[in-house]
Amino acid sequence: MPDGFPILLPAPRRVRPVGGSFRIPDRPRVDAPDGCTRARDAFVQALEEPGAMVSKDWKPSGTVAATLALDPAAASPPEGYRLVVAPDGVRAAAPDEAGLLRAAATLRQIVRASGRTLPCAEIDDAPAFPVRGVLLDISRDKVPAMDTLRGVVALLAELKFNRLELYTEHTFAYRAHPEVWAEASPVTPDEIRTLDGWCRDLGIELVPNQNSFGHMERWLRHPRYAPLAEAPDGWVPPWGGPRRGPSTLDPANPASLDLVRGLYDALLPCFTSRTFNLNCDETWELGQGRSRARCEAVGRGRVYLEFLLALHADVRARGFVAQAWGDIVHQHPDLIPELPRDLAMLEWGYEAAHDFDGRCARFAAAGVPFLVCPGTSTWNSVAGRWTNALGNLAAAARAGLARGAQGYLVTDWGDGGHWQPWPASWLPLAAAAACAWSGAPPAEPDLLRAADVHIFRDEAGAAATIARDLADAYRLAGREPDNASQLFKWLQPDVPEALRTGLDPARIRAAGERIGAIAARLSRLSLRRDDAAQVRDELAQAARLLRLGAERGAALCEGRPDADARAAIAPDLRAAADEHRRLWLLRNRPGGLRDSVARMEALLPACD
Repeated sequence: MPDGFPILLPAPRRVRPVGGSFRIPDRPRVDAPDGCTRARDAFVQALEEPGAMVSKDWKPSGTVAATLALDPAAASPPEGYRLVVAPDGVRAAAPDEAGLLRAAATLRQIVRASGRTLPCAEIDDAPAFPVRGVLLDISRDKVPAMDTLRGVVALLAELKFNRLELYTEHTFAYRAHPEVWAEASPVTPDEIRTLDGWCRDLGIELVPNQNSFGHMERWLRHPRYAPLAEAPDGWVPPWGGPRRGPSTLDPANPASLDLVRGLYDALLPCFTSRTFNLNCDETWELGQGRSRARCEAVGRGRVYLEFLLALHADVRARGFVAQAWGDIVHQHPDLIPELPRDLAMLEWGYEAAHDFDGRCARFAAAGVPFLVCPGTSTWNSVAGRWTNALGNLAAAARAGLARGAQGYLVTDWGDGGHWQPWPASWLPLAAAAACAWSGAPPAEPDLLRAADVHIFRDEAGAAATIARDLADAYRLAGREPDNASQLFKWLQPDVPEALRTGLDPARIRAAGERIGAIAARLSRLSLRRDDAAQVRDELAQAARLLRLGAERGAALCEGRPDADARAAIAPDLRAAADEHRRLWLLRNRPGGLRDSVARMEALLPACD
């Protein structure tokens, strides 16, 4: 950003200060083209930031503060815009209303940083990726309350995302399948329709999502659905370990397809989007059970593809464009050219070293559409893994732009009990927004400052740095496992041998002390948010769990008996579990809480 100009997130492509200022009048009037009511309301809200949503009885004053125009030549590509702040008012032009909504998001941030006197400037901006989405896991284990979801939508709109997906296994209230979601506090059809409307008002497409092949364990555990399991008696993971319960549908059973089609019948009419994420990832046990003979005859890849194509054909007949994760077809690259050209593959990977470029190149060479899908790195970590997340997010953007990705979809999973608080995701979501809109993250100091101003709303300018430091504290303890932090793994009942030996206990204890020092800085925060106290408590809870993980990890690496290590942290862990319950219910529904807390309390019985 130019020196002295308010910091924006994501940063526009071009900002040219021109001198002078504009004073926002009281009750500002916005002139907008016919049919651009959403953009008009967004500009009014931006000019009155901070303020409430525009009410239905809103009446403009006689003073025109902003003039909006639809102009095909104003910017390119779609959602681009030109925003001019001049001494006599604000002018915005874009080829579509979506572009005007993005201009409103930029103006809102200028007002937030500047108050009612705005610096004059000319801004020209457009997105790097046409599709910029966020996927929130609502199946392991948090299902957000509707107020939380409304806040999520508002945040994503300000960060210029244009898609939202709620990853679903069993947390939609399917009328014909109550036993599956009975204890999950699912989202209902009416709630989805309401959420869909909120998203449309802010220029976001709510994309339906239902896993349709793998990750069906919440279904297959019930007697009614057990006959549809590929491996009803369990299966052995390819990475070793104990036998697991069934999680993948039997693709050879026509009733599997019937079940999924019935789910689509109930789910898809609730959305206005014509895109649908089938998922179909991690079908680990395929070929270990009922489809074994077929897999041996034609190959596991062929059996997988046949079922995927059947799902795709059903969705296409309904008028939807399908998406599916790309992990299984990468195991059988000879099948990639057979993928339909209207089935978008989702290239996912969550480590900084993930080979986005090589794997995207396969899809590009075959003419198969694809999106890049990095992650926030918050799951299995409590507070996140910041350096890994930043590398992962940036690598996905580079490869996606180089190889012609349709879009950028950042994932925020809940593996391991969804212990991470929502604020732990804010900083990586800020970086993802910059990658999706601008093509790369800004310099870290600029990103932290922008996140403090526009997300944490911290007048002390400390919150984003604290969140960053907590999210990288695990690196101080040594030996970083994939897809998790070792501090999180030291809070699990079974600790891998690699995290019991060869690590320096003194280094681990020093990491715990460092986490305590970071947590002590929370008292400095000056958050201008309605949930300010809650955000502080959530970050403090994350720090507490990390310190407990460090304490047990150091004890194990010193060779102390695990019973002693558990006993030492038991009182604080009980208190942490109680706090986990309290904080959970402030943003989320009760479904899933019991399972999440049970994971936390699994260390306690041996201490009693």
